[in-house]
Amino acid sequence: MTSFQGFGLAEPIARALVDENYVTPTPIQAQTIPLALEGRDVIGIAQTGTGKTAAFALPILNRLHSDPKPTVRKSCRVLVLSPTRELSGQILDSFKAYGRHMKVASDLAIGGVSMGRQVRAVLPGLDVMVATPGRLLDLVNSNALRLNAVEVLVLDEADRMLDMGFIHDIRKIVSKLPKDRQTLFFSATMPQQIAELAAQMLRDPARVSVTPAASTAERIDQRIVHVDKSAKPQILAEVLKSEPIDRCLVFTRTKHGADKVVRGLDKAGIASAAIHGNKSQNQRERVLAAFRTGEVRILIATDIAARGIDVEGVSHVVNYDLPNIPESYVHRIGRTARAGAEGIAISFCDSEELPFLRDIEKLIRFAIPATDRRTGGRPLPASRPAQQGARGRNGGDGRRDGEPRRAGGEQRRDGGRGRLPDRDRPRAEQPRRDRDEAVRAAPQRPQREPREAGRHPAERPQENRNRGHQAQPQRGRAHEPRAERQQAASGPQRQPARDNAGRPHRNGGQHPSPVRVGVPLAERPAQRNSGPAVEAALDQVAFLRRGAPGRRDTGHSVER
Repeated sequence: MTSFQGFGLAEPIARALVDENYVTPTPIQAQTIPLALEGRDVIGIAQTGTGKTAAFALPILNRLHSDPKPTVRKSCRVLVLSPTRELSGQILDSFKAYGRHMKVASDLAIGGVSMGRQVRAVLPGLDVMVATPGRLLDLVNSNALRLNAVEVLVLDEADRMLDMGFIHDIRKIVSKLPKDRQTLFFSATMPQQIAELAAQMLRDPARVSVTPAASTAERIDQRIVHVDKSAKPQILAEVLKSEPIDRCLVFTRTKHGADKVVRGLDKAGIASAAIHGNKSQNQRERVLAAFRTGEVRILIATDIAARGIDVEGVSHVVNYDLPNIPESYVHRIGRTARAGAEGIAISFCDSEELPFLRDIEKLIRFAIPATDRRTGGRPLPASRPAQQGARGRNGGDGRRDGEPRRAGGEQRRDGGRGRLPDRDRPRAEQPRRDRDEAVRAAPQRPQREPREAGRHPAERPQENRNRGHQAQPQRGRAHEPRAERQQAASGPQRQPARDNAGRPHRNGGQHPSPVRVGVPLAERPAQRNSGPAVEAALDQVAFLRRGAPGRRDTGHSVER
């Protein structure tokens, strides 16, 4: 189709296209509009800036004109979902421009603004509702909007919705829609999850693909500049001053990074403004309006705004940070070279972003020309050796520059810890080394041999087991404890040793020899752990045991 007149659109729509100076449709429009006019479901894959909005807006307006119906309270006939507020606003502006000669009730449902006005707008019913998924669910959950009367569903930039985590919200929205509907599905790329979602939502769809998925426009001059991460602000200022810039978009990975770039450019004497998710909707609209009018020539943005900035005259796109999602690179540079114009895309790449660059080049199937602006003009880093656990700068054997390799597996004198030999150590370490050598040369105290530590008490000589004990008087059966009487009645059993003299201790030695209660302090054997407090405690125990009625065990040994 070479002219919009050949589509057979309604007269009010054709007149609006004349007002907009639309003469020849783009490839995506020429293939999509006839299929959408027939009422078929469509999957459209095309780059950003190729006219996808008109491809679905014109047939929808033609349907509303040919089949007029009164609006239903708290409902809409056409639902258009987009990932960002800016893109939603631009889609609504397109509907108003193409339907300026029609009576179409349309409105916007996006976050960042009060929901009260949106509730009042949808109360009498709408023909076209353009919304972001999050705010739409808020309206549905608050019973301010019903989706049972939707006739046409449009998903624009579906892959971007997947990147932003809207895939689950979309599934919830689709589950509330009537099954008898027309679905128009547009995306710049087609990941596996998006393809599965399209298969669930669409019925016998017609596939329209004007360019290979994730390809970039040929009119964009792409460049890569390898830089040091710390030198990015300075090189960005140099690029903005040297290039013939009309309007420039600078993309960062984070919101904080966007504000930081604005402050750095302000110090360099370059005026700029930032737009990202932390800005209110009013602030974002004011910044975009200043960018369109040329009051602000340099706009710093994050990926969230990459799909929603449709401004004519963007001559340069600078990727201050390479995106970690390869598809985002396609959408970023798609902000330039729109509507047949030419553009320049410059991307900064530091050492940490080299994997992102390889993924981007693999996706677009194109090796981007690169220049090196790093300190000293160092070559690109080569791949690391496959050997694991290597140490040192010369392959991991710990050799210094010029030092020959040791033969026969000779070990290093320093144990492989990277220490210098004694002759090369600083003089300040010499006293410490002398002190360590003196300690090693000092005579060692002889070790105390354990006293039969490995033998059972029953296997030791009788004189060792009874050392330090007095002869015990035989006690009668009446004075024996109950446990002993029961044991004697039950039969002969192995009796444990009554004392613990010589029992192996857990530290490899033995318990100290027992102390006899009632023995004067001077006659008690000296112990390493003895002291006045310990001796006083032992005397107290002996006193209590002597005073107990019916007890004749005075003289029994008490261990510490």
